[in-house]
Amino acid sequence: MVPASDRVRSPARTSVWLEQRTPSRPRRSESPVGLDRDKITRASVRLLDAEGLAGFSMRRLAAELDVTAMSLYWYVDTKDDLLELALDSVYTELDPPREPAEWRVQLRALARDYRELIVRHIWISPLAGTFLNIGPNSMLFSYAVQDVIRSTGLPLDRQTGALAAVFQFVYGFGTVEGNFKARCEANGLTQDDFHQQAMSTIRSLPHLRQIVESTDELMAARGGNTVEEMRERDFGFALDLLIAGIEAMRDRP
Repeated sequence: MVPASDRVRSPARTSVWLEQRTPSRPRRSESPVGLDRDKITRASVRLLDAEGLAGFSMRRLAAELDVTAMSLYWYVDTKDDLLELALDSVYTELDPPREPAEWRVQLRALARDYRELIVRHIWISPLAGTFLNIGPNSMLFSYAVQDVIRSTGLPLDRQTGALAAVFQFVYGFGTVEGNFKARCEANGLTQDDFHQQAMSTIRSLPHLRQIVESTDELMAARGGNTVEEMRERDFGFALDLLIAGIEAMRDRP
């Protein structure tokens, strides 16, 4: 086990992927039958989906697996190790393009898949901004993204900027979308009901009504009869803008 003091002194070593782990305690004959790191990771994902980061603990996870909390430490050193393993495991849900396709098509597909992943597992958003994301599944997705960016024809020194522009946008868009959906579900409301209630309340407050009224024309021009439709229009057009920007910068001397 890596001492907590060592992890504080060397934050980069906190990644489970950077440590050659040797168990600090021997396996015991009473170790739960069928328990292994993969099973623990799958249970971690289920618990995180159900309870979020705030509700995740080694004790809760042990209860889900019907084992003692100490049993989990035969397979991981810390809760952070499990969070990293869970984060990397959900990247298997992404399906990088296998067949040759035009780069714009591939980029749109990867962006939409990544957005859906963040919305589906909203807890990965803060974790992706905390950990190094160098697990095998995360790296496969990263390689797929880099391959697409390379195929845009951008000069090498501009490719990381393009990658950041597209996927940090998707990260932020998906995070806001996922949190909004979670808030609606927590209140037992549809997204449209929540939106309508919020807007009605805002319009009833004089100091906020003026702000909303000044954007009515803009919102009407966007179109869309539901929150989902409005969101899809915004996401699609924003992605078009980013792709157009890549094309423009590619052709600029």
